[in-house]
Amino acid sequence: MKIDLSKLNRKALDKLAIDVEKALGKIEKQDLKAARAAAEKAARAHGFSLAQITGASPAPTAKAAKKPAKKSAPKYQNPADPDQTWTGKGRQPDWFKSAVAAGKSPDDMMI
Repeated sequence: MKIDLSKLNRKALDKLAIDVEKALGKIEKQDLKAARAAAEKAARAHGFSLAQITGASPAPTAKAAKKPAKKSAPKYQNPADPDQTWTGKGRQPDWFKSAVAAGKSPDDMMI
């Protein structure tokens, strides 16, 4: 395919350049995937994994990467309503702000 670039205006040339970069990116991903598959196949033929040969740890799976966050223990308690607590992390709850504004010390509300 031959394109006469001298007949294209700047806008068309810019679009062409963007399209070429996208196409090159797709081809690079495909080539990388094929190379990785060939390397894994060669490693398996010798009784190794690719991670063992390269010294890299295998990529974590989606389940392994997501660990449930541990809940922090409450650190402060609302003196007016003991059911309302706050860990001291993140935004201050309205009851905490109101109590501090009313003259209470944060130490007074510690559990």
